[in-house]
Amino acid sequence: MRIGWLVTALLAVACAAVLTLVMVITAVTSQQRAEIGAIDHVSCEAMIGPTQPGQRSEGASQAANLNEEQLGVVSLIISIGQERDLPPRAWQIAIQAGMTESRLRNLPYGDRDSLGIFQMRPSMGWGTPEQVLDPPYQVNKFYDVMEGVPDWQNRRPGDVAQAVERSAFPDRYHDWESMAVHLVEELGEVDDPAGCGELDAAHANTVPPNGAAETAIRFALGERGKPYVWGATGPDAYDCSGLLLRAYEAAGVTMPRVSRDQYRAGAMLPVEQAAPGDLVFWAHDTSDPNTIHHVAMYIGDGEIVEAQQTGVPVHTRDISWDEDGLMAEAVRPGV
Repeated sequence: MRIGWLVTALLAVACAAVLTLVMVITAVTSQQRAEIGAIDHVSCEAMIGPTQPGQRSEGASQAANLNEEQLGVVSLIISIGQERDLPPRAWQIAIQAGMTESRLRNLPYGDRDSLGIFQMRPSMGWGTPEQVLDPPYQVNKFYDVMEGVPDWQNRRPGDVAQAVERSAFPDRYHDWESMAVHLVEELGEVDDPAGCGELDAAHANTVPPNGAAETAIRFALGERGKPYVWGATGPDAYDCSGLLLRAYEAAGVTMPRVSRDQYRAGAMLPVEQAAPGDLVFWAHDTSDPNTIHHVAMYIGDGEIVEAQQTGVPVHTRDISWDEDGLMAEAVRPGV
C-alpha cells in the first residue's frame, strides 16, 4: 500500500515537472516570437555592399580636420539636396565626389581645364568657366547628372560618384564613405541616413527550414540596431560576415570568417529558391566568387537581415532577385 502511495506521489511530482517545463518552453517560444515580431523592417537606400567602409570613428576623425570653407561646401551640398527633395544618399554621393576631386574646395584650377568643387571641365560641356566656378551651379549640375545615372539610388555611393565624374581612378571615391556618412548625420541632422528603421511585425510567421536556421535567424534578428563596424564580430557591433558567423555559431554551425569563404561553406542552390536561413551574396563580378564583398541572410517573404555598411545598423530589408551584383547561388550553411 505504501509503495502504491509512493509511486503515485512520484508520478505527480514528475507530471508537475513536465508541466512546468512545457510552460517554460511555451513562454520562451512566445517571447521569441514577440521579439521576431518587433524587428526592423526597412526600405533602405543604402548601398548593396561595402567597398572600404572603415569604422564610424574614422569618419568622425576625418571630418574633424575639415576647415570652415570645406564645411561650408558640405552645408551647401546638403541644403541644395534638401531643396531638390533628394534623399540623404544623394548628399553622401556628392560629398564623396567633392572630397575626392577638390577636397571640398572651389578651386580656380585643375587638370587641363578642370575647375571648382567637382573639377568640372567647360570643354566637356559642364558649363562656362564662370558657371563651373559658381558653387550653387556646380552642386545643382552634379545632382542633374547624378539623377541620370541608372539605378543610382541602389548603387554604391562611390560608384555613382564615378559614373558622374568618369575618373581614371574610380576607386578613390570609396575612401571618403565613412566621413560622408558622418557629415550627413551631423550637418544634415539625419539620424538614419540610409532610410532604415521603422518597426513592424512582418516576420511573426517566418518558418525556417530546420532548427539550425531558426536559431541563426533568431540570433541575427536579436542583434538589430547594433552598429556596423568593419571587421567586427560582436557582441556590440558587426560587419556583414561577422554577424552571420555569430548567428550560425549560436546554432552550433561553424562558419568561416569572411564572406568569400562563407560562400563555400554549405550546399548551393539557385538564389531564387533560397529558404529562410540561407545566405545570399553580392560580388563586384558575379562570374568571379573571389570578388564577393557582401553577405546577408534570407529570412523569408522576400526579405533579408544584414549588417550592411558604415552608418547603417543591423536591419532587415526587401531583396529583389535581380539586384545588381547578386550572386546566382544561395548557400545553406552546415549542409
